[in-house]
Amino acid sequence: MSPQLVDRATADVARQLSGVSRLGVAFSGGVDSSVLLALAARALGPARVVAVLGVSPSLAADERAAAHEVARFIGVPLAEVETFEGDREAYRANGPDRCFHCKDELFTRISAATAVEHGLDAVAYGENADDVKRPDRPGARAAAAHQVLTPLATAGLTKADVRRIARALALPSADKPAAPCLASRIPHFTPVIPRKLAQIEQAEAALRRLGFTDLRVRHHGELARIELPPEDLRRSATEPLRAAVVEAVSAAGFRFVTLDLAGIQSGAFTRAAMASSPSAQEAP
Repeated sequence: MSPQLVDRATADVARQLSGVSRLGVAFSGGVDSSVLLALAARALGPARVVAVLGVSPSLAADERAAAHEVARFIGVPLAEVETFEGDREAYRANGPDRCFHCKDELFTRISAATAVEHGLDAVAYGENADDVKRPDRPGARAAAAHQVLTPLATAGLTKADVRRIARALALPSADKPAAPCLASRIPHFTPVIPRKLAQIEQAEAALRRLGFTDLRVRHHGELARIELPPEDLRRSATEPLRAAVVEAVSAAGFRFVTLDLAGIQSGAFTRAAMASSPSAQEAP
């Protein structure tokens, strides 16, 4: 089924990009943006596509390196654009609409500099058909405001479809766990500052070196709340690994190290905040 799915998806993307001379793909190295980049390269040709990676303190160094690896594999040039969402008071305030301000900064920077430098006449990003149904993705409003294209969602490609396409194309990110930005680990209405982002990055990188590939380190002041898949929870609490986990996370500056028995909860902070404050969904 995968070759047919890839061919159909490529044709759908090609139709949506009809008339586009040079496309910029807002790129993170995750599976969604990787598949979009690969399909766009197949549809337009690699020379007419540019991967655009936003770089700021909220992007972990490991994620930055991985994004470059995927772009090289696909054969598309990658342009880095420095973003300054941390200068925005609304972003630092860390309300449920934080992602709006982050994506608005990214798309503004792409339009202001990268599009001119690389001759882009359109920008797309990796929203899929499942994302459209979620109420906790304020970044999508920023994409709409900047007229950013959503080829995967428009083609009706679900997350499962995206994974199948990635595997069929043997993309390095095919089985990569979701990796939201570091700011997503900080509870809403708690300020986002570089020191916290650096602590989270250091703790998560140390845990990956211990063999954990899918994880979150939630920042609750002096307390780090580690989220892991259920199969990793027991392993992480068993000696000698337990002591190594505590040491790794404590070295990042946390006084208390805890395991969340509920496991990984994608978007937990944003969904909870929106549920308690429906008006947050209407925020700019």
